[in-house]
Amino acid sequence: MTIGDGVFTWLGVAALGAAVLPRVVAGRRPLSLPLVFLLCGIGVYLLPLPLPTVDPVDDRLLVEHATEICVIVSLMGAGLALDRPVGLRRWAATWRLLGVTMPLTVVCTAGVAWWLLDWPPAAALLLAAVLAPTDPVLASEVQVGEPTEEEHDEDEVRFALTSEAGLNDGLAFPLTYAAVALAAAAGAGWSADWVGSWAVEDLAYKCVVGVLGGLLVGRLLGWLFFRARSKVLRLSHHREGFVALGATFLSYGVTELAGGYGFLAVFTTACAIRAAERAHGYHRVLHDFVEQIERLLTVGLLFLLGAFVALGGLAPLTWRGALVALAVLLVVRPLAGWAGLLGGGMERRERWVVAGFGIRGIGSLYYLAYGLGQTDFPVPAEELWAVVTFTVLASVVLHGVTAGPVIDRLDRLRGSAGTASGSEEERRREDGPFPGRSAA
Repeated sequence: MTIGDGVFTWLGVAALGAAVLPRVVAGRRPLSLPLVFLLCGIGVYLLPLPLPTVDPVDDRLLVEHATEICVIVSLMGAGLALDRPVGLRRWAATWRLLGVTMPLTVVCTAGVAWWLLDWPPAAALLLAAVLAPTDPVLASEVQVGEPTEEEHDEDEVRFALTSEAGLNDGLAFPLTYAAVALAAAAGAGWSADWVGSWAVEDLAYKCVVGVLGGLLVGRLLGWLFFRARSKVLRLSHHREGFVALGATFLSYGVTELAGGYGFLAVFTTACAIRAAERAHGYHRVLHDFVEQIERLLTVGLLFLLGAFVALGGLAPLTWRGALVALAVLLVVRPLAGWAGLLGGGMERRERWVVAGFGIRGIGSLYYLAYGLGQTDFPVPAEELWAVVTFTVLASVVLHGVTAGPVIDRLDRLRGSAGTASGSEEERRREDGPFPGRSAA
């Protein structure tokens, strides 16, 4: 048996498992598809089989592009799933999570890494940037479902987590560039010489180009999908799902060529396509196709992540590094999320759920691979990979085990409250304006 034979065998098993396991897992919670395939990767690579070596340090470019594709596909799916139109008030929780929670998370994570690990500022900032975004890939349990015709069908928790994940993956880019610029300017020290050019180019210009590029492509495709006069060009008439991949790659590629952030563009494009004809059934066709591709990519990447762990990827991890990872998941993100949502009108238990489920995953792996490819950091790459891998591993286990039961309980409590409220309203209608007397 050759390595190729083993690879083909496991690809087949993974593809079939990706189709079957979601239904099996759904009936036997607490479990999740990401957790199952992560454990599969660990288990298979502990067996004496002729399998290829998995090392993100040596294969950095391959890891970067594989995770990049997975993230942009998931961003398209997240944008297509959102029924609620974009707006300042409608998306209030999202803006709070992006404007307050994300900066607080970055500052606190960098401070914890600098204090506990004694890392130089550039390395601490890179770790904070890498772990800043929540993940649209691994968060299916806590995200909105398929597109519907009703913009009010989405509960606030699922909407906030989905929209946050769709946007903060793009907003992590300026933070990563800040770490790269600091490392290039100061090495293991500190310098502020890079801040001006970073703020103009990496923060302002690239974000604006990303959003505008996504809007332009999204509106063009929205017209092509739903309003083109020719039925040959009106792609919604043909109901082909693979068009979603074309929209994803076109938006990403055009925006990157223009010097903007492609991640922002892809999510913006998806939202613009929804806005073009919000109630059309073609959105579900596009979303379902993207979801299937995303699931296959996720299965493969998590299997390889498990393989990396089994091959000793966590060997450089110290107890301090593990403590930093757990602090980010259990302390920094929950408190920063709670602070960001204060005064926003969300119920107390819903605030805690949104704050606690800041899932870290494939996006963090991408940003680390990308950042390490831009310049040399004053911390060994193996140590950075160990801390980030452990964070993702802990997030997959912690959130994978708790997401289903917590969201189900929240739905039950919300349903009970709705039923009680409905019963009270019905009683009032029966009693009329005077309690105890019939309205008749």
